[in-house]
Amino acid sequence: MIDLRPVGYIVGLLVAVLGGTMLVPFAVDFFYGNPDTGNFALSAMITIVAGSLMALATANASLRTLNIQQTFLLTTLSWLVLPVFGALPFWLGEPGASYTDAFFEAMSGLTTTGSTVFTQLETLPEGTLLWRGLMQWFGGVGIIVVAMAFMPTLKVGGMQIFRSEGFDTIGKVLPRAAEIATSISIIYLMITAACAVSYAAVGMDFFDAIVHSLTTVATGGFANYDDSFAGFSDATEYVATVFMVLASLPFIRYVQMLNGSGKPLFKDSQVWAFFGFWAFLVLSMAAYRYFNAPIAAEQTFRQSLFNVTSILTGTGYASTDYNLWGGFPVTMFFLMGLVGGCAGSTCCSIKIFRFQLLVAAVRSQIQKIHTPSGVFTPRYQGRRVGEDVMSSVTAFFVAFMLSLALLAIALGLLGLDAMTAISGAATALANIGPGLGDQIGPSGNFESLPDAAKWVLSAAMLIGRLELLAVYVLFTTAFWRS
Repeated sequence: MIDLRPVGYIVGLLVAVLGGTMLVPFAVDFFYGNPDTGNFALSAMITIVAGSLMALATANASLRTLNIQQTFLLTTLSWLVLPVFGALPFWLGEPGASYTDAFFEAMSGLTTTGSTVFTQLETLPEGTLLWRGLMQWFGGVGIIVVAMAFMPTLKVGGMQIFRSEGFDTIGKVLPRAAEIATSISIIYLMITAACAVSYAAVGMDFFDAIVHSLTTVATGGFANYDDSFAGFSDATEYVATVFMVLASLPFIRYVQMLNGSGKPLFKDSQVWAFFGFWAFLVLSMAAYRYFNAPIAAEQTFRQSLFNVTSILTGTGYASTDYNLWGGFPVTMFFLMGLVGGCAGSTCCSIKIFRFQLLVAAVRSQIQKIHTPSGVFTPRYQGRRVGEDVMSSVTAFFVAFMLSLALLAIALGLLGLDAMTAISGAATALANIGPGLGDQIGPSGNFESLPDAAKWVLSAAMLIGRLELLAVYVLFTTAFWRS
């Protein structure tokens, strides 16, 4: 029988902390003189009390170690329970959303997906806009800690390959998670502050600079305006691109740089693969648009650079409606969103290292075909890749594609057209943000979808953010018997 008390205690503490952070947008609304400040105070009180009671009820739990089952439960329940309470300000106050819409927005925020059901964002109170940004920011740093402290131990999707990077947490998950969170938080804060200053330097007002820095570094994509980045100066697109790329790199490398060692960053093969793929996409898109669109070369390059970076990193900002660019760009945007950035970053989707491992496996198989007597083993960064890693990566790819198909079918059964169903499933499972088409594309949002579709997409966001198998294992009888 699994002891649920340690899980309940930690989740309770996280809920109480979430409630405490609601006092920040409460103070902001009070500062700006917004009349509806009470919703954040009430939401904070409910959340703090609920979290505290949960923690007190399980305070006698042993937190020295977490076993594998408890770690799986903690990872999933944290991302499931926190949106339940994170939705309260949207439900109790502005914009007065239904609980379905409020939960969708909160799940989209904490999973750093960036899909939204809210319209006329510029009319919302500052506290509400800040809360959206804060949820994405907390979700971003949270997923880094999960990726570095939990996933290698859980052996999800080949993440165990990073144990050699000093991520081994067997028998000491919580102490290692706390240590990683402390180191990462310093870097995360520094990059966020630099992003806010840079946005302010190119013309954003103070509040917009703060909120957009939170959602940029989290590669979340929540913006303060329905037009996303379309209303800002051209320079903001370059600034956003720089920080989206920085947030897409492994944060452990920044920690190592802060400790005086920059070599690991420049020797990391997934970093080089990410930069190579990113440059190829940007140049290909810019060249296509240059020869097919009657606009200036600089505008062509800037829009291609910004929007490609936004979708590849899973941020989801948009500076223009790229649905109008033609069939080739739309197809490319759909496919690049399924790649993502580096492991140990705030990025989502499949991740570049898994494609590297897949290519290495294919290369090994081709070598075996033309030299049957040879012994060929896939390699990653010069090291041999074990069979357990390759099988884990293969299982992840299969699970991802099957999940994508089943989600698209479910959305189709709920009345969505083919493009909306397929791109909606992909954008939720890969935590990208906007989909394709007029309804959920870069010029639309998810407001008009049926409530049932929003719950399906909310579940997909959670599953995708936690690398699929970390959630699916909870539905097996063997998990609960062990």
